Amino acid sequence: MKKLFFNILTSLFIASNAFAQDISGDWYGLIKIGGTQLRGVFHITKNENGYTSTLDSPDQGAKGIPVAKTTFENSTLKIEVSTPKLEYIGEWKEGKIFGKLYQGGQAFPFDLSKEEAKIEAVKRPQEPVKPYPYYSEDVVFENPSAKITLAGTLTLPKKEGNFPAVVLISGSGPQNRDEELFRHKPFLVLSDFLTRNGIAVLRYDDRGVGESKGNFRTATSADFANDVESAVAFLKTRKEISKIGLIGHSEGGLIAPMVAANSKDIAFIVLLAGTGIDGTKILSMQSELIARANGMSEKDIQLMNKVNNQVYELILKSENDEKLKENLSNLVLKSLNEYPDLKPKEQKIEDFVKTEVQQMTSPWMNYFMKYDPKISLERVKCPVFAVNGEKDLQVPAKVNLESIEKFVKNGGNKDITTKMYDGLNHLFQETKTGSPNEYGAIEQTFSPLVMEDVAKWILSKATLKNGK
Repeated sequence: MKKLFFNILTSLFIASNAFAQDISGDWYGLIKIGGTQLRGVFHITKNENGYTSTLDSPDQGAKGIPVAKTTFENSTLKIEVSTPKLEYIGEWKEGKIFGKLYQGGQAFPFDLSKEEAKIEAVKRPQEPVKPYPYYSEDVVFENPSAKITLAGTLTLPKKEGNFPAVVLISGSGPQNRDEELFRHKPFLVLSDFLTRNGIAVLRYDDRGVGESKGNFRTATSADFANDVESAVAFLKTRKEISKIGLIGHSEGGLIAPMVAANSKDIAFIVLLAGTGIDGTKILSMQSELIARANGMSEKDIQLMNKVNNQVYELILKSENDEKLKENLSNLVLKSLNEYPDLKPKEQKIEDFVKTEVQQMTSPWMNYFMKYDPKISLERVKCPVFAVNGEKDLQVPAKVNLESIEKFVKNGGNKDITTKMYDGLNHLFQETKTGSPNEYGAIEQTFSPLVMEDVAKWILSKATLKNGK
């Protein structure tokens, strides 16, 4: 009898444990990187063949991201996502899943539970609160050559009048109209300041982001320049607008001269941490500065630079995409075997190599690395104001400001002003080190001094009518 009773208890325990480990349903988690917090939700469904799932990233506006593979064996959950390339591995224990999310050779703690994750409140004192003391209108305009519509917000100092206007051009990566990143909204803060000072502002969601149509993943800087041209064409239809200028941040500072060089409709441009050197030099300097700020040893930095230079050379010389992918894969594998210190700590080598090659051969990266800003800067004939933060580790200030000034003047344009601001980073925040790891932890969104200088410069270049 005792043996039978024990067998029954064992069977009940096994059945109970198996039931408890049915992971169907919604699983919520929160990733913390520096001062940034991102929520993630896995929607897991059980069927006769096992499990399927999708992924939401609410704070990036992404829902229903397809999952390539979902497995749950021996209390271990594995989820593989193809686009973007990432993998989750976690262990089920007492109703929760404890694990990590792997992407780009990095591992991020990411625990899951059935309770909805809540982002901790952060202070963003510069963010404006409605009602605004100016006119704001949600707008939609067409890019006929790309056959897409773009959605944004137009703010005017007053509903009626005649005002100078600027189009805001965001930096690299999919950005909404506020250029929202690290829970900051730089373009919302900047547009609010400019509009309060008599300047109309059009900001819009990048193609394929928010309410804008199109495919961001296949687009290059040239495609984004085409979107800006459509924004300018839209402003020309508005009776409230007089002169039209462009303000570009980071990659936007590369795009603004591209548009201005080909259009007589642009009255002035402002380059916020814009690039004056080619993409390979930018990437090389950026990776070294950030690595050093994050504590990488000088030995590893030199190894990284050596591998990166070989990668850049392959890309610049390549004329065949498939051959390039093959060559890059071989190079990365060879480098990882030759320099074990560069190997990812917690990711499969094959997954790391595949992710790296995909990023390096994307249409955007290929264009960015091969484009020389000199081409457009020498053709810009309108006034230029180029500014940068002295602690910018992504677009180093001195070399880029000097190059921008040199190329603009080489083209015969003497109306250029450059300024470097002490203690500011790539986002124009007051910072200690300039490291991207600090962006989200800093309360300030945008230096008031820079915004004041930009507004004054614009007003000095534009004639106001009935607007102030």
